[in-house]
Amino acid sequence: MRRRPQALVILAIVAGAVILGGAAVPITNHPEFCASCHTIKPAYDTWKVSTHREVTCVACHVRPGIENWLHDKAWNGSKDLAIYLFGTPTEPDNLDARVDSSVCIGCHQAVLRVSEVAPRDLPPPVQDVGLVMSHRKHMAAFAKRGQGEGCTTCHSRVVHGTPIKGYPIVIPRGHVAEDGQPYFPPHPEGTTLRTKALADCFRCHDGTTEYEGKTLSKKCETCHLPERIQNFLFN
Repeated sequence: MRRRPQALVILAIVAGAVILGGAAVPITNHPEFCASCHTIKPAYDTWKVSTHREVTCVACHVRPGIENWLHDKAWNGSKDLAIYLFGTPTEPDNLDARVDSSVCIGCHQAVLRVSEVAPRDLPPPVQDVGLVMSHRKHMAAFAKRGQGEGCTTCHSRVVHGTPIKGYPIVIPRGHVAEDGQPYFPPHPEGTTLRTKALADCFRCHDGTTEYEGKTLSKKCETCHLPERIQNFLFN
């Protein structure tokens, strides 16, 4: 007979946890909740004025599926909260949250079908420099290399960055060291976000890295139409 009260207590605890969890999950899904942590506030502020401002934080940072939700939301979220309350949170300029490429492709499937050799298919200002590349080939190469690369390897600042050099939209950083408009990221020297902001295609196309037995050339003509790119380089 003693087991019945114990069972009721356990059931009551489980029911309470379910009820609290049911109330807590919607609240913690709001971007405003994320912004309540001062280390996330700068990322929230850039998100609010980005092209993704209608997309919630969890839509990108939590992968679909129960197992992924338990890892990305329940476990990582609880860990981050514990660090915020009892530990030393990472400074905003050193935050490094990875977004899985499958999440990006879920909304941007069309990018894999765009004919990116034709300049007319590209948005300005990349159209102006005659960019010649293929998202599909790069995604296949990233998968084959197996180094955790993906969409955010090139587009890491598209949501939490700011347009550079007067561009109307946030695009992956070009080779601004080679044109007449230098770019200085708004992050301290040596921080993670400054390093990411300054990284460009030369991270792979460096003239030494090999892929499928071929060296990735760093010549301008590898990625740009010659007649377009010359207008952006020093003579």
